Amino acid sequence: MRRRELILTLAGAVLASPLVARAQRSPVVGFLNGASPQGYTSYVAGFLEGLREAGYRDGENVAIEYRWAEGAYERLPQLAADLVQRQVAVIVANTPAAPAAKAATASIPIVFLSAFDPISAGLVASLNHPGGNVTGVSIILSALAAKQLGLLRELNPGVTSIALLVNPDNPTAEPYVNDAQAAAQTLGQQIHVLSARTAGEIDAAFAALPELHAGALIVGPDGFLISRRDQIVAQAARQRMPTLAGARDVTAAGGLMSYGPSLVDQYRQAGLYAGKILKGTKPADLPVLQPAKFEFVINLGAAKALGITFPPSLFARADEMIE
Repeated sequence: MRRRELILTLAGAVLASPLVARAQRSPVVGFLNGASPQGYTSYVAGFLEGLREAGYRDGENVAIEYRWAEGAYERLPQLAADLVQRQVAVIVANTPAAPAAKAATASIPIVFLSAFDPISAGLVASLNHPGGNVTGVSIILSALAAKQLGLLRELNPGVTSIALLVNPDNPTAEPYVNDAQAAAQTLGQQIHVLSARTAGEIDAAFAALPELHAGALIVGPDGFLISRRDQIVAQAARQRMPTLAGARDVTAAGGLMSYGPSLVDQYRQAGLYAGKILKGTKPADLPVLQPAKFEFVINLGAAKALGITFPPSLFARADEMIE
């Protein structure tokens, strides 16, 4: 009987060993994001492309654990703690999620996509020498608001009252608003700040627009707002409100135009960095990346519906025109 048990035990070990070996060959990457998966398909695709460039394919030699806060940023600390308990090999976190990830672990490598200064936010010691367990991609926003306001002025110099929709729970909201107000003062424009952290608050913000007599709406940089782009574009169409966003996806959904760093490319770079870390590179040895690609996109269909004619100077600078 003992001999039979020994044989069964050895046979079980032999059968199980390939599974164990396979599990050991498949590290787990935690993907922590404040938005919802429905609006992030293209960005996840960019992230997976970066992993593939580094030699990793989801379901083959790496596994992805997704954690989405669905716009409820207060859930991020618990979601980060869950990934730490899961003992993932690396965590990839977007702007609101990065501080939660850093607070949750000092040992698991973290790759952030940050729309605020990662140094002043306490994520890294410096851009060239991050130090610690954190590095990533810094999506610079310091000059973005001024550039966007300049585009609106070039499109229609007569528009001086502009609404700015931001998510107050996003740590980038305050500095972005400050930059926009400073740029607007220089350009002779007036900024009306509208806040929305839920779908209902987005509707409420649009309901307040007629009283502001705003001639255009800028959608501030925020994952939740991007994920609600269909709602935002539909509301803007009802009020015949020209919109400008920092993400191409809002323009592709029907917004008038967008200007900002390519978020798909930023997520690709984050995936590439995650792959390098899986291969043994320490986060401290990977300098924080800066945006390599900015894109100016015009939606010709939205312009026609609004009766807007773009000046040739803007057409000449457009990277993409959507019919």
